[in-house]
Amino acid sequence: MPDYEQPVGTDPQLAGTEREFYKTVITIEVLSEEPYDLESLSQLAHDVTDGGCSGRIVREKSTRLSRKAFVKACVAQGSDPEFFGLDENGNDNEDG
Repeated sequence: MPDYEQPVGTDPQLAGTEREFYKTVITIEVLSEEPYDLESLSQLAHDVTDGGCSGRIVREKSTRLSRKAFVKACVAQGSDPEFFGLDENGNDNEDG
């Protein structure tokens, strides 16, 4: 488990917050005639709906994250927490 994930019951930062943040991990099984090279989510969607591949969701798991953990997860994913209206400490931006 990455260090930014914490079980809901052990993170005091989750208590009393108005907004909740989650990380969901989705596993997708792709069947194809050659090894599948994932380029992007939009390409995957096209390949399994209109292209030459078959796909299905095998499992998914959602984990509730504290604000700070959510910011760390955004950074690990290459996303900017400002997209969710958060600063680098997990506080609401004035514009968010």
